[in-house]
Amino acid sequence: MKVVIVGAGEVGTHLAKMLSKEDHDIVLMDDDTERLNKLSNQVDLLTITGYANSFNDLKETGIAKADLFIAVTPYEERNIVACILAKDMGAQRTVARINNGEYLLEKNKEKLKSLGVDELIFPESLAGKEIASSVKQVGTRQLIEFSGGKLILMGIKIRENAPILNKTFEELSYIESEIRAVAINRASETLIPHGRDYIKSGDIIFFITTRAYQNKVFELTGKEIFPVRNIMILGGSRIAQKTIDRLGDHYNIKIIEWDKNRCQQIADRFENVLVIQGDGRNLDLLKEERIERMDAFIAVTGNSETNILSCHMAKKMGVKRTVAEVENIDFMGIAESMDIGSLINKKLIAASYIYKYTLGAEVAQAKCLTASEAEVFEFIAKEDSKITQQPLKELSFPEDATIGGIIRGSMSFVAKGDTVIQPGDKVVVFVLPSAIRKLDKYFK
Repeated sequence: MKVVIVGAGEVGTHLAKMLSKEDHDIVLMDDDTERLNKLSNQVDLLTITGYANSFNDLKETGIAKADLFIAVTPYEERNIVACILAKDMGAQRTVARINNGEYLLEKNKEKLKSLGVDELIFPESLAGKEIASSVKQVGTRQLIEFSGGKLILMGIKIRENAPILNKTFEELSYIESEIRAVAINRASETLIPHGRDYIKSGDIIFFITTRAYQNKVFELTGKEIFPVRNIMILGGSRIAQKTIDRLGDHYNIKIIEWDKNRCQQIADRFENVLVIQGDGRNLDLLKEERIERMDAFIAVTGNSETNILSCHMAKKMGVKRTVAEVENIDFMGIAESMDIGSLINKKLIAASYIYKYTLGAEVAQAKCLTASEAEVFEFIAKEDSKITQQPLKELSFPEDATIGGIIRGSMSFVAKGDTVIQPGDKVVVFVLPSAIRKLDKYFK
């Protein structure tokens, strides 16, 4: 597949690195030559210095033969214009990063599509959605729903009080066959578990199950589920505001923001939110605002270090649920080792969202697992595809991938050895980067 990416910022760079590991013809364009030179020394791709809204520069990328055009500069107007031009010049499919939620309204999306913008990506909105989901579902490090919650993925850290500690995954399947462990993050390494592997303290295990067995997962992992009512948010960024939108009016929310103008803007927009102007790194201010009475603490300033340290401090002061936005990928491992709770990275979320368009129409959803190399895909099984020909145990599926569950119409169930996948089924697959292309022969 020929992929042209315009914008070598965080999202574009991460996406280029993801795609460079596979057999794609990638062109990355940006107006910053120095940034491109630095990246070309790290990644095998073609870089071109140019502008997103220039006919000549786009032509130089070979846009006429592009299967996918992705515009992810920081400026939405450039991205939209670039997609319109790219479509007119022959690109098969276009994706634009936006910063304005108005574009996501159905009538506006249809208008943009008629002009040549096929897909829209709003990273801050996606991050806000994930944070709200994380706050609503305590006990998990990451929660992903498939097909409106018919299947759910729960990433949970195992501690010494977990009843399944030191048991094998084979034993876990005997204890509860409707819960399947599909990936482990252990000491910064991601593993696809097999029957005789042991569950160890400190593991982050990703379980796939149905909604009916969600509480059973908490029981087996020794997690105490508590109601979240009082929430403190550090930073009044767009992600913070999108999170408040998603949370709705059911919570008592305090937000601490340094910038006076932004404080006024948030206060005008959200009548149910208490806005405090101040430095969230000030321990006296946090104590004054009774941080110890908070059920959840969310740190979404523009600084990863501030977010990590403030969540660490909130944990020390008794807050049970903490969420940190960590945009510096190099800090993800450090943050995880500090045990600060859920981690959010908007460029990983955005890149995963865009990545599914490189995998063909049979992929309904793609997600990166936080602080992990594993990815999860929701494939749609095609008529006569290899995945539908035999029971799963006879398929010789790659060892660095595993099938977690199946959604069939209104029904969903956890995958077992004798499961036979039918055409039209949605199949949730967990895979390490080394196996992504191995899946083609099963689903195409």
